[in-house]
Amino acid sequence: MPEFKGGCLCGAIRYEVAAKPVNMWNCHCTDCQKSSGASYATNVFVKVADLTITKGEPDRFQHQADSGNTMTKEYCSNCGSQLFNGNSGRPAIKVIRAGTIDDPSFVVPRANIYASRALPAAIEGTEIPTFDEMPPDPSVFFNG
Repeated sequence: MPEFKGGCLCGAIRYEVAAKPVNMWNCHCTDCQKSSGASYATNVFVKVADLTITKGEPDRFQHQADSGNTMTKEYCSNCGSQLFNGNSGRPAIKVIRAGTIDDPSFVVPRANIYASRALPAAIEGTEIPTFDEMPPDPSVFFNG
């Protein structure tokens, strides 16, 4: 039985995750703003080995991040929903966009990152750690 399930807006792509996430955070970087069309993206990190695409196949777009790593955005070519991100610097981890999860009630981000690029009201009143850029050692936020 999967830990959680999700999919794109039109239903052409569906996925299941077999284990709890290893991390969750809100990213306010310009890439996340542009690719999500929102003021920030809530990202749920899972092990690639725990993610199964059960229906359809996402299209991919690659670009270079500030870190120099290659980022791969995976999206539905029919409805445009962005489902996953991959990072060449952390190949065993896949990022799931929280808005694609069927029941995201378990999603509780552990930090705000790239707050220096956040829209002014996007982080007001939050009580989670906030970093102007990527934390000096982001691995401390990973469980496994």
